[in-house]
Amino acid sequence: MMPSCPPVPLTEPRPALYNPRWLLATVLSFLLIALWDVSGQDLALAQVWGTAEGFALRDDHFLVTYMHQGMRNLGWVIVLALSLGVWMPFGLLRKLPTARRVQLLVSILASLAVVAILKRSSATSCPWDLSLFGGVAEYVSHWRWGVHDGGAGRCFPAGHAAAGFSFVGGYFALARDTPRAARWWLAVALVMGLLLGLGQQMRGAHYMSHTLWTAWLCWTAGLVIDMGMARRRLSA
Repeated sequence: MMPSCPPVPLTEPRPALYNPRWLLATVLSFLLIALWDVSGQDLALAQVWGTAEGFALRDDHFLVTYMHQGMRNLGWVIVLALSLGVWMPFGLLRKLPTARRVQLLVSILASLAVVAILKRSSATSCPWDLSLFGGVAEYVSHWRWGVHDGGAGRCFPAGHAAAGFSFVGGYFALARDTPRAARWWLAVALVMGLLLGLGQQMRGAHYMSHTLWTAWLCWTAGLVIDMGMARRRLSA
């Protein structure tokens, strides 16, 4: 008698649209950043570098030339290289299928777009605009959309920190094919975003909450793009 063979499944298991840990991290980080907002420590931290005469480091050569202008230009150079890498992959990109390379690029551009749109519509002014630091504005929480504080506005979230945080979405594009590289990619993007955000805080250009929310927005944009790409693959 011939031994029976186990039945062979007709179709492969459907891959999940997202990793539950990613969604948990999104929710927990939202709550933690909201707690920072509630704590009211933005002004206290701004006063570490700012006085009634303003921010002494506002025009600091290193912060303006290298940390601000230089890093922003470097960010766009990397975006251009990744754009070319979609069709002419190099280095780590060679380990990714074309769809993942497209996802990596789209997640970066989507993050930058989300931050830019919110920033343009925000009525929140920068710390250096506050009367507390020699300006004319009064402090108003960025949660009070449409409420003007008497300053120039358009300061929330932190646009410059997005030059680092926008690359966070690349983690999702890399995670399934090269998980170790994905973790390194995420760590570097987070560190660079925090450093760029800190540099702007020292100049009086942003509060800590601006930097933290920028990180969250870029992470969430990357997750949404990943879920959209996964759904597209399933439907195909």
